[in-house]
Amino acid sequence: MRGFGYLISMVSVLLLGMIAWPQPDDPAWHGPALLFGMALSIAGMGLRWTASHRQENAIRDVRQKAGLGSD
Repeated sequence: MRGFGYLISMVSVLLLGMIAWPQPDDPAWHGPALLFGMALSIAGMGLRWTASHRQENAIRDVRQKAGLGSD
């Protein structure tokens, strides 16, 4: 379920980026800055999901080694 939440957050970043896209009279650097910010946000969510997944696996491994089951 957590992965689905991250996916929703990534889609929201894309949708908000589409709304915030610079107009022709905006400075030229606004477009690249917006794309870079969106990419960093999505990458950060991906890294958080990966860290969470690894942590869950580590907890499961420790529980199995301790004979506590997979609750």
